[in-house]
Amino acid sequence: MRVVVAGSSGFIGTSLVAALRGAEHEVIRLVRRRPAAPDEREWDPPAGRIAPDALTGADAVVNLCGAGVADKRWNHARKQVLLDSRTVPTEVLATAVAEQRIPTLVNASAVGYYGDTKDEVVDESAPSGTGFLAELCRQWEAATAPAAGQRVVRLRTGLVISPSGGLFGKLKPLFRFFLGGRLGDGRQYMPWISLDDVISAIRYVLEHDAIHGPVNLTSPSPVTNAEFTRTVGHALHRPTPWVVPGSVLKAVLGEIAEEGVLAGQRAVPKVLERNGFHFLHPALGAAVAAAVHG
Repeated sequence: MRVVVAGSSGFIGTSLVAALRGAEHEVIRLVRRRPAAPDEREWDPPAGRIAPDALTGADAVVNLCGAGVADKRWNHARKQVLLDSRTVPTEVLATAVAEQRIPTLVNASAVGYYGDTKDEVVDESAPSGTGFLAELCRQWEAATAPAAGQRVVRLRTGLVISPSGGLFGKLKPLFRFFLGGRLGDGRQYMPWISLDDVISAIRYVLEHDAIHGPVNLTSPSPVTNAEFTRTVGHALHRPTPWVVPGSVLKAVLGEIAEEGVLAGQRAVPKVLERNGFHFLHPALGAAVAAAVHG
């Protein structure tokens, strides 16, 4: 296939481009600067511009654009950045996909769509929740509407585990310095997934036309924060006696703590499993071990 990727220089995008090329797909990367390589095409989402030949002959467009949710403390201006960095590129690409009749749009989203589900198991049929992250995801997904006549897949991605980057990349130094511990009461669920499975799942979605609509990119076995902490501590041979009170997290992180750290989603990948996808790391222990030794 010929696949156009937006957000190709990011944490997931970099690995996805390599995997697609390894599977002998042709990849075109959209960049927001003057192209410096034969596989790059320029685009300017705020201006609504894409290079005329960027999508020519494409079988699919993959959009992974979006500013980091936890990179900065939230205020009104930061929330607007998070929203605009997702909805604007999505609307531009969805419109182009419709106009040029590209068969497939695979667009990023997140499990934050479901809000805080506590102990309730949720699959792709569950309704959206409450809070800023849920609203962000709703608007993000709604921005794909111009491409409604084509196959649209919305990837509700969980917390990604890999040797570097993602969730584990941020936590590993803390555990190595004996600072790993439970967050709040530790009962919030963490819908994790290994980076290897994220990439394999995106490839699977691209290669299986029957898959459409929302797709949870999460492992089949979400765990609580307490269990996650124990598993990581065991893999790194570090004790995990510490507890970071919710009040401290809220004081340090603000609203991010309430929605992104102390809340969680017990989300499961029903669509992927129903369509025959096999996880490389269905259990947390194996995923963490691979990340430690990766």
